[in-house]
Amino acid sequence: MSKARITISDVAREAGVALGTVSNALNHPDKVRPETLALVQEAIDKLGYAPNQSARMLAGGHNTSFGLVLPSLSHGISLQIANGANAEARKHGYGLLIANADSDNDLGQKYVSYFAGTQMAGVLVQPIHTYGWKPSSAMRSLPTVWLDCDSEEPGYFVGADAEAQGRLMAEHAIDCGAHHVVVLGKDDLDKLGKRLAGIKQTMELNPDIVLEIIDEGAWDSAHDGYAIGFGLGKREESKQPDFIIALSDVLATGVIAGLQATGRNVPNDIRVAGCDGNPLAWSGSVPLTTIAPPGYEIGRKGVRYLIKQVEEKRRVGNAWPTENHREFVRPFLLARASTGVSSVTDFADPDIDISGYL
Repeated sequence: MSKARITISDVAREAGVALGTVSNALNHPDKVRPETLALVQEAIDKLGYAPNQSARMLAGGHNTSFGLVLPSLSHGISLQIANGANAEARKHGYGLLIANADSDNDLGQKYVSYFAGTQMAGVLVQPIHTYGWKPSSAMRSLPTVWLDCDSEEPGYFVGADAEAQGRLMAEHAIDCGAHHVVVLGKDDLDKLGKRLAGIKQTMELNPDIVLEIIDEGAWDSAHDGYAIGFGLGKREESKQPDFIIALSDVLATGVIAGLQATGRNVPNDIRVAGCDGNPLAWSGSVPLTTIAPPGYEIGRKGVRYLIKQVEEKRRVGNAWPTENHREFVRPFLLARASTGVSSVTDFADPDIDISGYL
C-alpha cells in the first residue's frame, strides 16, 4: 500500500501547534520563536515532510532558489564560480541548483527555460563564449546574470578581464628576462582572443623580444600541448624559445610534458606558463605559473547582481534591463616553479577569496 503524502496539517498535529505556525516556520521563520521552530523541524524530520513548491508559488509565495547553468564541470573556473555563487546565495537566504550544459549552448538554454518554468527567483549562466555570441533574450521575464563573459548588449555581465590576463603574463615573461617568447593555442573563443591581444599589446612595447605565435592547440587538449611542446623541444638550440605562454593551463601542462620528453628542463631550459587559472590542470610534475581570474568572486558578484534584479522585479514587476551592466574582476599573477619563481603578485583586493588558487 502506498503511503499518503504528508501534509502541513500532519506536521502541525505532530508538533502540537497551529497550522499557521507551521506556515510561518516554513516561510517566515523570523516570526516564530526558536523553541517552536525546533518543534516544527523535529516534526518535519520525523514525518519526512517535503513542502510542495508548486503550491507555494500558486499561493503567491516567492521561490528562494537560484539556478546556475555551467558549460561543463571539467574546468576549475566553473567550479569556483559555483562555490562563490553558492556561498553568496546562502548568505542571503537563497538556495542554488546547478545544471551542467555539457559544452552545449542549446542544452544550456533548455536548462534556463526549465528554471524559468519552475519559477526560480533568477538564473546565473556561464555560456560557451564564442565569437559573435549574444545573450539570449528568450527568457526576458527571468532575472539573469551572465558570468565569465562580456557583451555590449543590455543585461548584467560579470567576468575576468581577459586582456589584462594576457598583459600580466607578457609582463611576467619580460621580467623573467625572456628573449624569444612563443604564444600557442587556437584563439577560437572570445576570451582566448582577448588574452592574445593583451600579450601582443605588451610585446609591441618591447620590440627587442622575439614574439612567435603558434595558432595551434585546442584550449582543452593536453595532448595538443604535448605535441607542440615536443616539437619545440626538438628544434635547433638557436631556434628554441626561452619562454612559452599557452592560452590555457591545460595546454601548458601538455607543453611541459612534451618538452620533458625531449630532455628539456622546465624552467632551467625553457620557462612555461598558462593563462587561465584552472586548478584542475595543476597536477603536473612542475607547479604551473598562471594568470588566475578569481572565479569565486565572479560567482559572488553574479549573485549580488541577481538579487538586485529580483528586488527590482518585486518593486516594479517584470523589468528586463535596458542598459548594459558589466563588471570585470581583476585577475592576478600566480608565479610558480614553471617560470622559476614563486609568488602571488599584482593582487591587493582583500575582499576577494584567493584560497582556491594557493
